[in-house]
Amino acid sequence: MGQFTEVLSRIHRDGTSPEAVNDLFDAAYGDLKDLARHRLRASGHHTLLDTTALVHESYLRFLKAGRIEVEDRARFMGYAARVMRSVIVDFVRRRSAERRGGGDLHVTLDTEHENIAARESEFLRLDDALTELAAVDAQLVRITEMRFFAGLTVDEVAATLALSPRTVAREWEKARMILRDAIAGD
Repeated sequence: MGQFTEVLSRIHRDGTSPEAVNDLFDAAYGDLKDLARHRLRASGHHTLLDTTALVHESYLRFLKAGRIEVEDRARFMGYAARVMRSVIVDFVRRRSAERRGGGDLHVTLDTEHENIAARESEFLRLDDALTELAAVDAQLVRITEMRFFAGLTVDEVAATLALSPRTVAREWEKARMILRDAIAGD
């Protein structure tokens, strides 16, 4: 049995504690860094967060949640992807508010900052569209989070959600169409 599985078994047996969360993150740290790298790439690298900061901020959110209820590594990574999405969205919203705030006059001669603001706006529209989609079809959102944000393959998503790969592929295409239309309609 691997270290991750041992820690997860201990959590199921003894409950979640800060030490258990720490051990779980230690066991999955490499995978979490890869996931964070993928999340930041998916968000367009416009958050100014780096992979380490995203993993550590996610760790703090796990601690704050107080308990972890996942059956296996794949579900843990899916949950971690949702937490990372939340961290990125909060960071982007905070940066956008700071940029608008205080009535200060902001003059920039650097077009890269304008591009960053545009990409942040796109990311926030995507998050809003995912939130709206969750009210209609939560499974489409889970598939999107696992495929787009976590970088899981169709087969990995299918195994995690106990669906056929064909169903996942079909639902992924459906989600992409819905989200593309929602974002274009804004």
